[in-house]
Amino acid sequence: MRSSFVLAEVRNGLRRNLTMTFAVIVTVGVSLSLFGAALLVRAQVGQMKDYWYDRVQVSIFLCGPVSEAPSCAGGAVTDVQKQQILSDLESLKPLVETVYYESQQQALVRFKQQFKGSPLAANATVDQMPESYRVKLKDPTKFAVIASAFSGRPGIEDVQDQRQSLDRLFKALGGLQALGLAIAFAMLLVTVLLIANTMRVASFSRRRETSIMRLVGASNTAIRLPFVLEAATSAFGGGVFAALSLVAVKVFLIDHTLATTFQFTTFIGWGVVLWTIPIVIGTGVLLAVVAASITLRRYLRV
Repeated sequence: MRSSFVLAEVRNGLRRNLTMTFAVIVTVGVSLSLFGAALLVRAQVGQMKDYWYDRVQVSIFLCGPVSEAPSCAGGAVTDVQKQQILSDLESLKPLVETVYYESQQQALVRFKQQFKGSPLAANATVDQMPESYRVKLKDPTKFAVIASAFSGRPGIEDVQDQRQSLDRLFKALGGLQALGLAIAFAMLLVTVLLIANTMRVASFSRRRETSIMRLVGASNTAIRLPFVLEAATSAFGGGVFAALSLVAVKVFLIDHTLATTFQFTTFIGWGVVLWTIPIVIGTGVLLAVVAASITLRRYLRV
């Protein structure tokens, strides 16, 4: 079968069902945009995990004058106790990678930076800030070793693992990601049903032409191929729409809004977007081809 004839049939079919074709392109575009956005969110969450887990710290807060923990019954931590705590931390290497001492003044500066513009920062004073040791572990999952060695020890008010807070954050983000994927897959199902219905209508409206093609000896593959290519072309158009949407998300939402507002973390680069676009377009075309092929086997009986 000559390719020029097939292409002409595809062009004529798209023109005859222009309204339906437009509906397919828009529906596929929206569905694939949601699907691509879900993939970008997944990549972003993974990148944030790598970024923050690499910087996660264990905070050992020392007793201050107003500390009420049982381990602080003897009053504020002494220089001898601080030196002993530091020595014990150093002895836990290589599990303990680095140890950083944060004074009350340094804690106040960091607190005001974190809550800049808030009444909390304006009213905070040095004596309210605890001294602490910031400990970076070679393996953040070994927090229990530090907790068992230092929790409840005289001079230590509390031992906190930042990883626990991050786990709660990423669990919430994972829930949003799962919701986004569920919506995307629901929209993809709608797209498949729309393509199937479009092929059903197209095969019914052109049954006379397909009958003539059968009479002149055309095979089932040759008869069905223009319909499948119509569906694939419409899906490709929707995929291009989705690709442009993902580029717009990267440029306007990520680069110009999120990256400038939330500078405490990293965001996905263009490599992730360029890797996602072929997956999105390929998924759309594949679903269209499969849906069209299955539908034509049932409704295009020639």
